Amino acid sequence: MPVVRYGQPLNVMVAAKGHPYQRDPFMAMFDDLPGVACTLVEQPLAARLMNPDGMKGFDALVLYDMPGLDFGAADRPAYVEPDEAFKAGFLALLDRGIGVVALHHAIAGWPAWPEYAELLGGRFLYKPGPLLGSLRPDSGYRHDVVHTVEFADPGHPVVSGLPQSFALTDELYLFEVFEDLVTPLLRSGHAFTRDGFYSASQAVAGRMFSNEGWAHADGSNLVGWTKRARNSPLVYLQPGDGPSTYADPNYRRLIENAIRWAAAEARA
Repeated sequence: MPVVRYGQPLNVMVAAKGHPYQRDPFMAMFDDLPGVACTLVEQPLAARLMNPDGMKGFDALVLYDMPGLDFGAADRPAYVEPDEAFKAGFLALLDRGIGVVALHHAIAGWPAWPEYAELLGGRFLYKPGPLLGSLRPDSGYRHDVVHTVEFADPGHPVVSGLPQSFALTDELYLFEVFEDLVTPLLRSGHAFTRDGFYSASQAVAGRMFSNEGWAHADGSNLVGWTKRARNSPLVYLQPGDGPSTYADPNYRRLIENAIRWAAAEARA
């Protein structure tokens, strides 16, 4: 049973919602972290806390949310612009240097705010649109891919204690990765080509598992990176679709390492 873990050395806020997820197995991954107290806050409340005052007392922020997309709109998904108060507060939080760990579908958040993609280091697009000055197609997805993850930077603390390569069965994305803005951390052995993925735009339109008529160039095999988001250390980990991944010991070690590294870098 979840309890309030008073007196832990690290306090972490975990933001979720905007994309379906199984709350109990997801939070079980955080409840098992030794010395870390994780508090789940779902959107839209989470956005009201992502500022220096709202996160006072927290050492790091985990993003597993996907705000800014309205899947109930006629032209779904409609893009919802974040209000100016949120943008100002979030940027002020990053200027303070809070450690951030972004997971899986968080890379699709706030699509109407271009700077958000640059802060995270990439973007999953649910429909074609402009990005970094050019028109990009909608992104691709594929569930239950068995693939091998390998270190791009074997000496980084986020991969400490992990085997040099390990297998995961998870959802992968054919998406926009700003490789020139990030420091590579993890790469996948999967082939990131159009034929191995399905169109996100067609899925939203009710044509699941289709890539008919969908044109997408080959993508990056980068599935984990670090970067600076203004003054904040940030880790992005693309894996994290569901319970089988949450329970994987190597994935859990990645999450723990990422949180500890982000929090430590923020304090440095």
